[in-house]
Amino acid sequence: MSYQIIDNALGGVGHTPLIRLDKIARENDLKCNLLGKVEFLSTGGSVKDRIAKAMIEAAEKEGKLIPGKSVVIEPTSGNTGIGLAMACAIKGYSVIITMPNKMSLEKEALLRALGAEVVRTPTEAAWDSPESHIGVAQRLQREIPKGIILDQYRNVNNPLAHEYTTGPEIIEAVISTPSTPDRISSMKVDAIVAGAGTGGTITGLSRAIKKAHNPNCIVIGVDPKGSILAVPENLNRSDNGGQYIVEGIGYDFVPDVLNRNDVDTWLKTDDDESFAAVQKLMRNEGLLVGGSSGSALSGALRWLKSDQGRKIANTPGQNIVVILPDGIRNYMSKPWFLKLAMEEGSPLAGTIAQILQKPEVPKDASAKTTSAS
Repeated sequence: MSYQIIDNALGGVGHTPLIRLDKIARENDLKCNLLGKVEFLSTGGSVKDRIAKAMIEAAEKEGKLIPGKSVVIEPTSGNTGIGLAMACAIKGYSVIITMPNKMSLEKEALLRALGAEVVRTPTEAAWDSPESHIGVAQRLQREIPKGIILDQYRNVNNPLAHEYTTGPEIIEAVISTPSTPDRISSMKVDAIVAGAGTGGTITGLSRAIKKAHNPNCIVIGVDPKGSILAVPENLNRSDNGGQYIVEGIGYDFVPDVLNRNDVDTWLKTDDDESFAAVQKLMRNEGLLVGGSSGSALSGALRWLKSDQGRKIANTPGQNIVVILPDGIRNYMSKPWFLKLAMEEGSPLAGTIAQILQKPEVPKDASAKTTSAS
C-alpha cells in the first residue's frame, strides 16, 4: 500500500489487503491457509472500482470520452455504477445508471450522492428485453447526444483490470509473506474462489495466476441458484430462471467477458448459505462484507470438503484465496441483513435479560448487608 499523497480518489482504487480467515478455518478443521481478498477497502467500496477506472481511462486514451460533453451510461447491479460515478465526478463526465429494482436503496443513494442519475428497471425483465436495465441503457444511449455505454459485459478492460491489478496483488502478497514454522506457506496461490457476475473478475484472476504464477492453481467459480453461468449446464437446471436475493453475481445470459474455460470448477450457492457465511465473516473475522462475499466463502468451504478440495484442505501451507467483493454498506436496509443484525442476538442476550428482569438491590441496602456480616 502507498503511504504517499495521491492525486485523487482513483489513486486509492485497489491495493486491498489479503487477510487470514483463521477462525473460520479452525471452525471447519482446515489445515490450509484460508485467505480473504477484502475489496470493500477500495476507495469506492468494491472490486468493481478497478474495472470502472480501467474502462474510463481506456476510453479517454481512445478519444471516446470528451470532458464536459460525454454522458456515461451504464447498466449495472450497482457497484460498477458507483465506481463509474466516482471516476466521472473526478473527471467531469455526466453519468446515468440503469439498475434493476431488486438492487438496494443504498446503492441508489450512493450513486445520486456522487451526481449520477439513476433509472430503475423491472427485476424480472429478461436481459434482452427493452425494459431491462440493458435495454433501457441502450435506448438512452441512442437518444442522448454524446451518450456512451462503456459496457462492462463486453469491455475487454473488465477482465484486464483484474489480470493487471487484482491478480498481481494477490500473488505479491502470497510470495512476499515468508513461510514460518508457525505459519507454513507453499508460497503459491493454490486455489482461488470468486463469484461470477459479468465474469470479468474470475476470468482476469485465472489468467493472471495461471499465466504468471501457478499454472496448477485451481479456479472455482460460484454462481447463485437461478443464474445460468455455471458449467456443465445441468448445474443450472433445477433453479433456472428462479429469483435470488444476493446481488452482484449471476445472470440470465453469459457475458462476453466471461470465459468459462478459465474456470476449473463451478459451484451453485443459495441465499440462505450465503447470508449465514456473511454472519461468520462478521462475527468471527470482524469483516463487514456483503452478500456475494458470503456466497464466495460458502462455496469455498463446500469445495474444501469435496473430493477435489479435501487434499488442499488437509495440507498445511496450501493457500486458498476467497474474493470478498464488497462491504455491508450497500445492504443495511435489506431484510436479510436486518434479521442478522437486529434479531439474532449474541450469547450474552439471555444473560442481560435475566439481570435486567431482577429487581435491582439498592446500594445502601447492599452496604448494610455487607457491614452486618
